[in-house]
Amino acid sequence: MKKLNFKNDYSNIAHPFVLERLKEHLDDSFNGYGLDEASDLARQKVKDLIQSDADVHFLIGGTSANKIAIAHALRPYEAVIAVESGHIAVHETGAIEQTGHKILTVKPVNGKIVPEDIVKTVELYQDEHGVVPRLVYISDATEIGTVYTKDELTRISQVCREHNLYLYIDGARLSNALVSPKNDLTLPEIARLSDMFTIGGTKNGLLMGEVLIVTNPALKPYVRHSVKQNGGMLAKGFLLGLQFQVFFQDNLFLAMARHANVLALNLQEKLVGLGYTLASISDTNQIFVNISWDKYNTLKDVCAFEVWNKADDYVTVRFVTSFATKAEDVEKLIEIMKN
Repeated sequence: MKKLNFKNDYSNIAHPFVLERLKEHLDDSFNGYGLDEASDLARQKVKDLIQSDADVHFLIGGTSANKIAIAHALRPYEAVIAVESGHIAVHETGAIEQTGHKILTVKPVNGKIVPEDIVKTVELYQDEHGVVPRLVYISDATEIGTVYTKDELTRISQVCREHNLYLYIDGARLSNALVSPKNDLTLPEIARLSDMFTIGGTKNGLLMGEVLIVTNPALKPYVRHSVKQNGGMLAKGFLLGLQFQVFFQDNLFLAMARHANVLALNLQEKLVGLGYTLASISDTNQIFVNISWDKYNTLKDVCAFEVWNKADDYVTVRFVTSFATKAEDVEKLIEIMKN
């Protein structure tokens, strides 16, 4: 039997529509570094979606997008506030610290940051012998698949503005958050409540690419300098522009994310029905389930997945669905877990 793949949402090349668009332009030539008509068209699509005259930059990947955005926003003595499970604090090899910026971590609540902990952190760093908290980092969807509600994001945004903090949203899986049954936020609202945010394509059907959207006028100048300095400026930037044209056309980005979410939430429901214990309840396309070591040793030979946590008597594994996941693959996994 072919090994099932539920390890991540970037294991397949790209949605066929994306590949077709690139093939359509095989004989065309473009300007470099994103200063081309394909990228201009994609930028306008983003502005229309968010209903804002924000600055829009197409970048290569999630870690570099986070590093570029945060390094651009902060002075050398300024720091980031994030939850302990935040991607920049766990899975980015110290990329933020490498730019000279400390990450001040707080405990997550269901994967999310809460306004009270932002205020406590600001109050803790009040003298010249410590760093200055200046930016709040959140992920939506979070690293455990939960999403921020409009009320939660509004309160976080208010606290940030009251304390002179930038709010940056890592949207590597923002498409999945937007189509979650728990979501009540729109892209224009996200643009209004944040200073910068990204929409990820790498984990949602593109070959690669993230959109960095800068809404705060104070942060707009010289972003391209920061992109270049941090190694994020793609000479063939038109490759990103062409892909993101398709991504946003007819809301394909939402359709791909909805497909992934529906399959994941179906899997989550079926696993609970089989008696499995969830490590956390996900609202999007990442499912976290506790399994015995015996079951793990059997499962790893027939299915690819991530090990999220290890305990003496169980393993927490993560299953992730994507635009390319098939319903029959989910059914096969359910049968394996049943038996």
